[in-house]
Formats: sequence, structure tokens, C-alpha cells
Amino acid sequence: MGSFVPRRLFFFSTDVGPDLSFNIASGSRPLDSWLAHVIFNSALEAYNIHVNGVLHCQVRYSQLLGLHEQLRKEYGNNVVPAFPPKKIFTLTPAEVEQRREQLEKYMQAVRQDPIVGNSEVFNSFLRKAQQETQQIPTEEVQLDVHLSNGQKVKVSILTSDQTEDVLEAVASKLDLSDDLVGYFSLFLVREGKDGSYSFVRKLQEFELPYVSVTSLRNPEYRIVLRKSYWDSSYDNDVMDSRVGLNLLYAQTVSDIERGWILVNKEQHRQLKSLQEKGSKKEFIRLAQTLKYFGYIKFDPCITDFPEKSCHVIVSAGNSELNFHVKLPNEQIKEGSFKVTRMRCWRVTSSQVPVANGTANGGSSGKSELKLELAFEYLMSKDRLQWVTISSPQAIMMSICLQSMVDELMVKKSGGSIKKMLRKRHNGSLRRSESQQAVKSPPLLDSPDSNKEAVVKLSSKLTSVTLRGISTSNSGNDISGNNFHGNFAFEGIGDDDL
Repeated sequence: MGSFVPRRLFFFSTDVGPDLSFNIASGSRPLDSWLAHVIFNSALEAYNIHVNGVLHCQVRYSQLLGLHEQLRKEYGNNVVPAFPPKKIFTLTPAEVEQRREQLEKYMQAVRQDPIVGNSEVFNSFLRKAQQETQQIPTEEVQLDVHLSNGQKVKVSILTSDQTEDVLEAVASKLDLSDDLVGYFSLFLVREGKDGSYSFVRKLQEFELPYVSVTSLRNPEYRIVLRKSYWDSSYDNDVMDSRVGLNLLYAQTVSDIERGWILVNKEQHRQLKSLQEKGSKKEFIRLAQTLKYFGYIKFDPCITDFPEKSCHVIVSAGNSELNFHVKLPNEQIKEGSFKVTRMRCWRVTSSQVPVANGTANGGSSGKSELKLELAFEYLMSKDRLQWVTISSPQAIMMSICLQSMVDELMVKKSGGSIKKMLRKRHNGSLRRSESQQAVKSPPLLDSPDSNKEAVVKLSSKLTSVTLRGISTSNSGNDISGNNFHGNFAFEGIGDDDL
């Protein structure tokens, strides 16, 4: 099999004309997914950059040119791609579109370089532009970061503090040791009034957490601290720390109460007994043996597997995507797609019309963004097939897939996920004098005996008749660059199939 470089996705568009045109393109970065729409604002002569459906910043051509000059000075002309040239006269609509395409290609090329694309120059440019766009001055503020059990940790930060700064401030407030900081990440989630809990994205180094959550102007959005690894063997490192143990325990209890971890009545009785005794480690050890321990559960969405337009609940964990599929005949089936059998995947977007709710079912003339995650899967030793998921959380799913591959490769090379505090140019991170303890979550509620039973499908989903993929369909070709490659796939041998 050929190897594939993991990809970020950039989308640029202009507002010249009545319709927006969104085209797939790519840059590269190995650690996470990026989906951006850039809309030229003709009134302000600036570009609105939307990241994962949310306005991130607004920048002018001159600012992007300034970024280019910085990158060129830092890395040289041989590394940094050519930048779209200046024009003396006012641009025509065709030239605006041409520049948009050129800027798109430029950003893609920058992201293709793992050093330049993840450089402090590039990330700090995006963070500063985000802050300026939202017109939030640099000042000290209080930010609430939530734990899995709903407890809030209030940290004093600057509005201009990046994701890693905020993560370290939370760790400091909780007295979490420095060598365990890398086991946790900050996630943007949306908690509905009905108690629903939806992951939006993992916060990245190109954004300012305070600005990101404040600019949404919706109290349902919050920042949550959660473990960021998949292999449960790393739990041993975390549980050696009192604070780490409490954080992992709180997350485990929360996942059980939300139904993300499946528990039968006898297991529930054992867990409640351990909880009443305060035996947190034993509680986690037992939970590790339960189905879907350590998984992230996504909102209900649509898939084309095993049939078109099937309703599905997708969960990510244990180096796989798990499907709970509701077939057209109302039958529920379950199966898993192992990340080691995924050759590559891609995230695509399109604009779909929104119905106006009238009796005739007509369109209101408005459109909304539709996101899809598609992956090419090794169904059998000599047969690959595409599987598509339509979900607003497609980006988050892609991030999960990529982090699973990264973790597998780190483990395969004998590396560690431990991460020491990064040296600061401005000295050591300030620590609060008063440190906040992690409280124990309440006792478990009784399991719901009325939950719908699930008909188990074989783990490799081979008992379902699969829809054939035409090799002539250009949408399934691997010739483009808009793919995340799965390097773990290359390590598959015949015995693994």
C-alpha cells in the first residue's frame, strides 16, 4: 500500500455573486483536523475565516502578506511557498476569485509543512487575529473550566492565553503534576437543556479558549477537561497521582451515568459497592472491563452503511469507530471499524438548502453546512470499501481517528505520551496560592432496565451485505490530497485479517 500524509482541509470562498462555492482542497498536518471557510467580505475588503463552522477571525490581504514575510524570514524562500502578488488596480470579481484560489493554495502549502504549519509564527498570527476580530482586549479574567462531574474550576488567565496556557493553569489549580498535563486536553462541548452532551471540538493551539467560548455567546457551550488518550493502560500512570485518580474517577462515573459505558445490574451493584467504600482504583479497574470504557459517544447521525440513509450512533474508542445502526426495517445492529484497517479518510463539506417549514416543503433560500466523514475500510483481505458518516461532528470524529493513529504509532515506536511543561519566554507559569480539590461524584443511579436491546453484529461487519463501490467514481479515488492517511495501516499483516 502507498503511504498517505495526514491532511488538514482548507476551504475558501467569495461573496461575489448570489451563491457561495465551496471546494475541497488540502494542506497537511499530522495531529488534528482543520476545516475552514474563507469568505471575502467585499464591503470591508477582508477575508472572514470560519473554522469548523465558527467565525475564527477576519484578516486583510495585507495581514496575510505580513504573515508570509515573517514565515519567509524564519524559514527561507525554499520552504515557504510563493504568495499571491499585489495588484495595482482594483480587482475585478474574476480577479477576486483568482486571488481567493491563490490564497487557498498558499495556506494549503503552508499547512503541508509539519514545521511551518505548526510554527509559533503561524499559530500566533491566528490567535492574534481571533482576538482582534472579536475585539476582546488583553486583560485578566476568570474562566470556568468544567470537570466531567459538573464541578467548575475557576482559573485566572489572560484573555490572550492560548490553549496550552489555560490547560496548565487548570492543572496548577488542581495541583495536577506537570508530567501528567499531557494526558489531558480541553474540549469545547455543548450541553443542552435536556442534559444532552455534545463534543464540538478539541481546543487547538491556534485559538484562545476564552475568546473561543465567549464569542459563541451561548451559555450551553463550555470548556471541559477530559483525558486525551485512548489506551486504558495509560490509566495506571494517571492513577498513581491522587488528583489524576480523582479526575479519571469523575470521568468514569459520568460516562456510566450518561450511558456511554454499558453496565448490567450485577456490574452496577459491584460498582456502587466499591463507590460506597471509596475504592476509586478498584472502581476504575472494574469499569475498564466494561463495554465502551474510554469511548466518546457522538450525537445520532446518518450513514450509508450497511444501507443508504441508516440512522447510526457512532462512538470512538479502543482504536475503532463503533456503529449502532438502525436499519430501515427498524432492526438494530452493532459493529466496529478498526482504525488499523482504515486506509485513509477525508472530511468534506457542502451547502444544502434549508426548508422553510411551509406546507409545500419549499426552500427558504437559505443553506446550511453539511459535513461528512468518509473512510476507506479493508472489509476483507483484498477488498476496500468507502463508508460515509453525515454528522455536524465529522471534524471531531476525524480528530479522534487521527489521535488514535498517533497513539498507536507512538506506542509502536516505544515512545511515551508524557509531556513536560514547555519553556516560556516570559518565565514560569504563575500558580494560585489556593488549590482546588476534585470532589467525588455522587453515587450511581440504578441502570435503566427499559433500554432497548441490541442485536449484535460480528465485530468486522462481514455478515451484512455491503454496497459495492464503483472504481470509476471519482469521489472515491485516492488521487487527491484531501485525505488523512493511516500509517498504522501499513503494519497490517495477513494474521490481522
